[in-house]
Amino acid sequence: MAENLLSALGLDAGTLAFCVLAVLAGAYLKGYTGFGASMLWVTSLSLVLPPLAVVPMVLMFEVVTSAVLLPQIWHDIRWKSILTLLIGVWIATPLGIYGLSHLPADPIRIGLAIVVFAAAILILRGFALKREPGRAATLSVGAMAGVLNGSMGIVGPPVILFYFSSPIGVVAGRASIVAFFIGTDAVGAAMFASQGLIGSEVLWRTLVFLPVLVIGVLIGHRGFVKTDVETFKRVALIVLMALSVALVARALI
Repeated sequence: MAENLLSALGLDAGTLAFCVLAVLAGAYLKGYTGFGASMLWVTSLSLVLPPLAVVPMVLMFEVVTSAVLLPQIWHDIRWKSILTLLIGVWIATPLGIYGLSHLPADPIRIGLAIVVFAAAILILRGFALKREPGRAATLSVGAMAGVLNGSMGIVGPPVILFYFSSPIGVVAGRASIVAFFIGTDAVGAAMFASQGLIGSEVLWRTLVFLPVLVIGVLIGHRGFVKTDVETFKRVALIVLMALSVALVARALI
């Protein structure tokens, strides 16, 4: 039975155990901060699996974990700003794709990482917007995320900084970040599926890891509920800074 399962997954026992730990760690991070799981999953799982098998699986992981969190954060989500952000992303993603074919990617990654790192430090030191951004500013942030999405496959940093610098508070900000990623990751997974890039092994792996995803994200969410607001904000921004460092490392290696 176990051998048949491992065969269907295309994994050996050691690789499966490593994947379970990586999936659990990413799910906990997603449940606690609302973001950062994709980078952890892609970085760790790509050590033992081909990237073409990892990316669509990670997109489905993100959709699943966001859906698990959704009922518990529903009333805190700022749907209006999310829709405006998504419109900006959809409009500007083709510009990012164009830039990808005409500009070197690594300098852009390094520049993005420096900006995100510096912005996270500013917010940690107390910087905050005095009022919630209007439609034009929100659309601009979405467009920035769209350019990054098309050029580097990275959509999160501008949106994360947008919500954590907003006066709406970290509870509403975290909830809105989670909901935003449902929109972007569901579209991404659908695009992979339309290209025939989600095969039976990817689907089996996602199904097998489903209980681990649910357990990890619920434990992470419980940790968030028990954490005071300032501690959570500090931890979330430190995670964002760590992701920025990882982005630089990816560009330089």
